[in-house]
Amino acid sequence: MRALDVLIVDDDDADAMMIEEALQESTVPPVVHRAIDGTQALEYLRREGEFADAVRPDLILLDLNMPRMGGRELLAEIRGDDELTAIPVVVLTTSDAVPDIVASYAGHANAFVTKPMELEAFEAAVQKISRFYGDVATLPSS
Repeated sequence: MRALDVLIVDDDDADAMMIEEALQESTVPPVVHRAIDGTQALEYLRREGEFADAVRPDLILLDLNMPRMGGRELLAEIRGDDELTAIPVVVLTTSDAVPDIVASYAGHANAFVTKPMELEAFEAAVQKISRFYGDVATLPSS
């Protein structure tokens, strides 16, 4: 089993750090990359500018509410790009609003997970996502 390449797209430094720490608890810890908003994530995914040597991620963990380009817009860009559309995207956000859930699935997110407020539950949720995509799911080759 190889390590997953995971792109965290989240503008909150604390949340991104907690996600990364939870991912490192995996049997085979993933290689983690981060973008602070949708604009930077698109540059990373399209290997533009400073990201010319970026590795295509196996999984994207996407926050919804970010400056410049939010999660909904980024999801639409990913799903509209033939080179990126097969990458699984899990929306991992503080929102539990029905319109956000519906819009995420309508935009073809693979899953919608509300970030638990309690630290242990947060870590457990991230680890379950990692185990599923790392150990259970068959992902498209990069």
